[in-house]
Amino acid sequence: MAETEPVVVVGAGPVGLVAAAALLRNGVKVTLVEAGPTLSGEMRGSTFHAPTLDMLDELGATPKMIAQGLVAPRLQYRDRETGVIADFDFGAIADVTRHPFRLQCEQFKLTRILYGIIRDDPNFSVRFDAEVTACADHGNEVRVTLADGAVIAAPYVVGCDGARSPVRKSSGLAFEGFTWPERFLVLSTEYDFREVIPGLSDVSYFSDPEEWFFLLRVPGLWRAMFPVPAEVADEATGTEAYARDRWRRLNTGRDDYPIRHRTLYRVHQRVAERFGHGRILLAGDAAHINNPLGGMGLNGGVHDAVNLAGKLARVWHGDAAPRLLDLYDRQRRGVIVEHVQRQTIQNKQNLEARDAAAREAYKRRMRETAGDPALARDFLLGASMIKSLRRAAEIE
Repeated sequence: MAETEPVVVVGAGPVGLVAAAALLRNGVKVTLVEAGPTLSGEMRGSTFHAPTLDMLDELGATPKMIAQGLVAPRLQYRDRETGVIADFDFGAIADVTRHPFRLQCEQFKLTRILYGIIRDDPNFSVRFDAEVTACADHGNEVRVTLADGAVIAAPYVVGCDGARSPVRKSSGLAFEGFTWPERFLVLSTEYDFREVIPGLSDVSYFSDPEEWFFLLRVPGLWRAMFPVPAEVADEATGTEAYARDRWRRLNTGRDDYPIRHRTLYRVHQRVAERFGHGRILLAGDAAHINNPLGGMGLNGGVHDAVNLAGKLARVWHGDAAPRLLDLYDRQRRGVIVEHVQRQTIQNKQNLEARDAAAREAYKRRMRETAGDPALARDFLLGASMIKSLRRAAEIE
């Protein structure tokens, strides 16, 4: 028998909005619950990969994202001292995606675009200032308790409520993994680094045994990320002296770039023991988190939401048994562990390698990959997450 009550999606971040939009597109009623008073304005994730843009195109969001973002057709790897190691052109995968590039577009723009698309849908409702404190599966329904004491009953709940997810914690699901000892510092500046770094791509990773970093361009800004050693106090990272020391590592001859935004955050590699617990389901950071090198966290969350929405819609409409949701767990958790966690850890290790032989092996491997069309194409299929999506589709 088909369900009639709305599915509750907890969290109005990019993954929650994608889940809501995809469920609505599949004819499912949705109530979106958000702890904050409005949509968040945090920059946070800003990279969207080719298959993610294909998915968001189906929801009507991609053209507006492109209009508000920056198309990055190339991906570059550099050594801080010696310069370019490898340069990749996403045109090599144009036969398998409608969007052969990385789009640099801050995630808060996506949430506003999607909210504008769905807010007038008669099957959609939203509750802001609605912090979830508990979530319990009672067999035939889920009851969501809010901080003000209100209780919402729903046939299914999708937790897209971040790494500290109350939905996941209420389900008793372990969040297995580890936290890196160093933190990551992001400094954003209006200065255009292409004026002082010849041939710089919009997305460039710099390896260095002492302090790796990457430079990434979004509309009107460059974002630079640096690792912060465990022994450095949080307060120290907010000083002008610390920022100048980081800028000096760029080897551009200056250290006084004006800072528009400064963000310090801890970095984790964790995966929930399951992405579903009865009628309670998890997606995005509530289900898995990883370091940002490669831009796979936000994109993986979008892939979760789209995969889950298609399956949950069939169950909600009565066209499939609830056990179909077990396939969501096998597919998405499987590729997160097998591909995303492994790849993001490897990305970090490549950039920070201190052993001379390991560094030379990495640089040689990247040069050979970029110089061979077949190897370059295979590399881009992995870096853009097309390969992980194909692997998920093979899991039964």
